[in-house]
Amino acid sequence: ILLTEGILPCGMEYPNSKLAILTEGQLIARSEPKRKQKKAATNRQKLNSFTDLTPGDLVVHENYGIGRFVAMEQIRVDGAVKDYVKIAYQGTDTLFVPATQLDMVSKYIGGGEDATVRLNKIGTDAWQKTNTKARKAAKDMAGELIKLYAARKRQEGYAFSADSPWQIEFEDNFPYPETDDQLRCIAEIKSDMESPIPMDRLLCGDVGFGKTEVAMRAAFKAVQSGFQVAVLAPTTVLVQQHFNSFRERFAPYPFVIEQLSRFCSPMEKASVLGRLSTGGIDIVIGTHSLCSALVDFANLGLVIIDEEQRFGVRQKEQLRRLRTEVDVLTLSATPIPRTLYLAMAGARDLSTLQTAPRERLPVRTVVAPEDPGLVANAIRAEVARGGQVYYLHNRVKTIGDCRDALAKAMPGVRFGVAHGQMDETELAQVMHSFSDGSLDCLVCSTIIESGIDIPKANTIIIERADRFGLSQLYQLRGRVGRRNHQAYAYMLLPRHSVLSGDARKRIAAIRRCSNLGAGLQLSLHDLEIRGSGNLLGAEQSGHLNLIGFDLYCYLLKREVALLKGEVPEIMVPAQVSVDFVVYGYEVQGSDLLPAAFPPSYIDGTRPRLAAYRRLDRIQSVARLQDFRAELIDRYGKLPPPAETLLKISEIRIIVSAAGYEELNVAEGKVLIRCGSFVYREKDGRVPVMNPKNPAFLRLALLKKIAQDAAAERMRLTEEKRK
Repeated sequence: ILLTEGILPCGMEYPNSKLAILTEGQLIARSEPKRKQKKAATNRQKLNSFTDLTPGDLVVHENYGIGRFVAMEQIRVDGAVKDYVKIAYQGTDTLFVPATQLDMVSKYIGGGEDATVRLNKIGTDAWQKTNTKARKAAKDMAGELIKLYAARKRQEGYAFSADSPWQIEFEDNFPYPETDDQLRCIAEIKSDMESPIPMDRLLCGDVGFGKTEVAMRAAFKAVQSGFQVAVLAPTTVLVQQHFNSFRERFAPYPFVIEQLSRFCSPMEKASVLGRLSTGGIDIVIGTHSLCSALVDFANLGLVIIDEEQRFGVRQKEQLRRLRTEVDVLTLSATPIPRTLYLAMAGARDLSTLQTAPRERLPVRTVVAPEDPGLVANAIRAEVARGGQVYYLHNRVKTIGDCRDALAKAMPGVRFGVAHGQMDETELAQVMHSFSDGSLDCLVCSTIIESGIDIPKANTIIIERADRFGLSQLYQLRGRVGRRNHQAYAYMLLPRHSVLSGDARKRIAAIRRCSNLGAGLQLSLHDLEIRGSGNLLGAEQSGHLNLIGFDLYCYLLKREVALLKGEVPEIMVPAQVSVDFVVYGYEVQGSDLLPAAFPPSYIDGTRPRLAAYRRLDRIQSVARLQDFRAELIDRYGKLPPPAETLLKISEIRIIVSAAGYEELNVAEGKVLIRCGSFVYREKDGRVPVMNPKNPAFLRLALLKKIAQDAAAERMRLTEEKRK
C-alpha cells in the first residue's frame, strides 16, 4: 500500500500490473450519505384543467356550450341526496350537471379579459354547429401536427452512447437526493438522446426544483459522446451563473467550458468563436448571441434553452437553424400555456418536475401598500438573521436615488445597485459582491428575474408589483426561498391609485398560487387573464375562442392520437347505469346502493368538487388505484358510498377502453351499446349482478362480457361484408 497526495477525478485499475489506484472519495464515506429515491411514479395530479372553480367563472359544457358557474348544490331525488353543479345560461336557462359527469365541464379560457363572450342558449342548435366546426378544425390541425411530427421522426439525428462509468460517477457526485420526478425526467431525456430521432423536449419545473441538474446530466452525456453543447440563457447575469455552476460541477472532468456574453472582451469572444469552430470547446454558455451567423460549431449535438419564452420571435427563428439535426432541451418554470398545450397535444415531448426538494418551504407572499416603515422592518429583519435582500426598483433613471434613500434610512446596511445598463465589469463586480455576502441588499431591476441563485437571499421586495406580468412576478418571487429557510416576498402597490382589473387578477393569482410547484397552474391563470392570442394561426384561434381553450385542446389531443393510430389517452367516457346503484347518499330502507362522496367524508364544496372532477378525468385502472390510495391517505377509510362510486368508475374505465358507449344493468341483465350495435347477455344469465351478492361488480365477468360483445360484433361485421 502506497499513500500519496494528488488530484484525480476517479480511481483506475491495471489488472496485468496488479495495480489499483483509489481516490479519497472512494475510501471515505460522505458525511451525509445520499439517499437513493425509488423510481416509482408519484401520485402527481395531472393538470388538464382548473379544479378551482369559483362562482361567476365561465365554463363550457360539451353538449350545451358556454355558461356561468353558479354553485355546487345538494338536491334530494328519490330518497337520495345528490351533488349537482349549477350552470346559468342565456336568459333564465339553468343546467344542473351531476357531479359524476364533471368530465364534460371545463373552465372557459378564451380571448382574454377584454373579449366579449356570449352565453349559449339551451334548446337551440347554435352550440352544436359551433362545436361541429371546431371539431373539424381540430381534426385539420391535428393532421398538420402529425405531418410536422412525422417529418421530425424522419430526420436523422445523433444517437448518443449509453451511460459510461464517468456518467454514473458524475450523477453520484450530486450532493442532494434526487426527487422521483428528477429521476423520471432524466430517464425520459436519456431515452430520447440515445434514439437517432432528434429530441425536442420541454422540461417544465418550478423554480428550484432541479431543472439545471437535469440539464447538466444531459450535457455530460452529450460531451461524453464526443459532441458539443450550447446552453442559451436570456440574460448575461444568468449566463454568468450557469457558467460558474457548470464549471464547478464539471471540475473533476477534462471538458472545456466557456461563456459568450457581453461580460467577455472582444479578444475573449474571438478566442471562443475560434475554438468552437475547431472543436476546442465542449460546452458554451451564452445569450442570444450564440444564434448569430458568426458562430460556427464543429460538432454540435445538444442545444439547451433556458426560459424559451424570454426569447423574441426573431431569436426563435434563428434558433430553428440549430434544430434541424441536433437534440433540443427547453427548460421553463412558467411556460407559455400555448407551448405547454402543444406539448400535451403531442407536437412536442413534455417532462414535468412537480415534486419539491426535501425541506423546501413555500415563500410567504405579502401584498401591501407602499410603506417605508414596512420596507425598513423587512430589510432589518432579514439582515439580522444573516440573510440578504433583493429590492426591485425597475426604473434605471431613479434606481441610484432609491438606493441612497434606503441607505439613509437604514445606516449600517450595505446596499448595492445592479441593472442592465451598467458597464459589464461594474455589473459583474456588484453581482460577485452580493453573491459572496459583501452586500446586504441589492437594489436592482428585473435583470435578476431568471435563474439567479443566491442561497442567503431570502427576502425580496417588489415596488409597483401591479406593473409586472404574472409570470414575471412568479419568477421574481422564485429568486428567494431556494433552500430550507423561510423566505418572504413583499409585493408593494401604490397607496392612492386604482388598479386595473387585470392587475388585480394578477396580484390575486400570485397570492393564491403560493404553494410549491404552482408554476403550471399559474401559467393557466396567465392565459385566462391575457387570452390565448394567436395560438395556431388566425383561423384556429377563432375556433379556439368560440369553444374555449381547454375543450379545443381536449379535442386536438384526441384527434392527434387517433391519426397516430394510438388509443387516445382521452377516451369518450361510457355511460354506466346499474339499476341498484344511485349516485347520491343518505339512501335508507331500500335495495339501492348509494355511490357518492358524502360531505361527512370530504367536507367543503371545493375539495368535494375537485375530487369528483379528478375521478371523472381518470382513464386507467392504475390511476384509479392511485387516486383511491390518495383519498384514504387524506380523508381516511372510504365509506361504502365512496367504495361503490369507485367500483362504478372502474367499470366505466373498462367499458370505455373496450370501445363501448353505454353499459346498462337492469333486472339482472346486461346490455352494452356501441353506435347502432347492441349486445345482450344471452339468456339473461348474470348471477353475480345480484345486489345481494357482495361480488356483484365482479370485473372478470364484465371483461368476459366485453370480449363476447366484441367477438359478436366482429362476426356480424364479417357476415355483412360477405
